[in-house]
Amino acid sequence: MSPRAAWRLERLGFTDVYDYVAGKADWLAAGLPTEGAGSAVPRAGSHARRDVATCLPDDSVAVARQRVAASQWNRCVVVNEARVVLGVLDEQALTGGDDVIAEAVMRLGPTTVRADEDLASLHQRMQARRTAAVLVTDPDGRLIGVVTAADANTAGLQ
Repeated sequence: MSPRAAWRLERLGFTDVYDYVAGKADWLAAGLPTEGAGSAVPRAGSHARRDVATCLPDDSVAVARQRVAASQWNRCVVVNEARVVLGVLDEQALTGGDDVIAEAVMRLGPTTVRADEDLASLHQRMQARRTAAVLVTDPDGRLIGVVTAADANTAGLQ
């Protein structure tokens, strides 16, 4: 919204008016709510599982393993205090010693997509690359969740 429109809305009595400078593309990529014709398109953010196991870089593998056991995914996403994705502990890393810290055994730079990624296109790429799951992040790299190929398939995107 332009500053002029924001001022006009305030003049009309609206009290919660914001000028979102980053724009529509950033809004969509962050997985924020939308309306209109485009909102019906299945997107990665709307199908991302939010119950992903996470740990901090200094957490032990034992802590990460417990969180994975309580989740529905077989990996643990290593994030910082702001939930920015730093790496992933895969099944092999999770079998490591209890006292080893996550940062020492995490896989750096996991593949991520933005929340506005078209789910049908993402599912096709996942099938072509035989990828079981992809992390979904916002434009600042903060974790939103994970989309699995099974979830995309369940959404009717075969």
